[in-house]
Amino acid sequence: MLTLIPYYVYKKGERMENLYLYRISEEYSKYIYEENNKVMKNFESKRRRPYIGIVLEINNINYFAPMSSPKEKHKLMKNNIDFIKINNGRDGIINLNNMIPVPLLCCEKIDINQEIKQNKKYGLILKYQYIWCNANKAYILNKANKLYNLIIFNQANMSLKNRCCNFKYLEEKYNNFKSLK
Repeated sequence: MLTLIPYYVYKKGERMENLYLYRISEEYSKYIYEENNKVMKNFESKRRRPYIGIVLEINNINYFAPMSSPKEKHKLMKNNIDFIKINNGRDGIINLNNMIPVPLLCCEKIDINQEIKQNKKYGLILKYQYIWCNANKAYILNKANKLYNLIIFNQANMSLKNRCCNFKYLEEKYNNFKSLK
């Protein structure tokens, strides 16, 4: 019989730490990408896309959940177990299916004010994403935990499994990386 890894269900009104936006290091991004092709790639391309997301604690491990910039298709998509629309898709999505375990030493907190100075339009999207994530952090964490348990305990349907990273395998690689540092 399978037992789910317990996770705390946050209730409205409970105090939680703020979520922040992060970039992860290219070194770790390359390392973890080589281990699982479902990991989003942010290197070796003509136009490097920002690899920005939030860090959630799941099963006592920090998981980086990447976000995607807004696209018209996001507005038409429905929220699903493996992704969350930010402001109904107007400000992008959180790709829970592509979340990866990440050591905090590989995370760089984003200074939103600095981003606004460099590129106002993009910086404002980050600001709206940050505000929305913190207003909905319990929802995000509960959904991420539910997805994690479905994948770890092989209870997801094949379509969902095919869209998600292999969390258990990536945790082994994450632990190997940490032991090298």
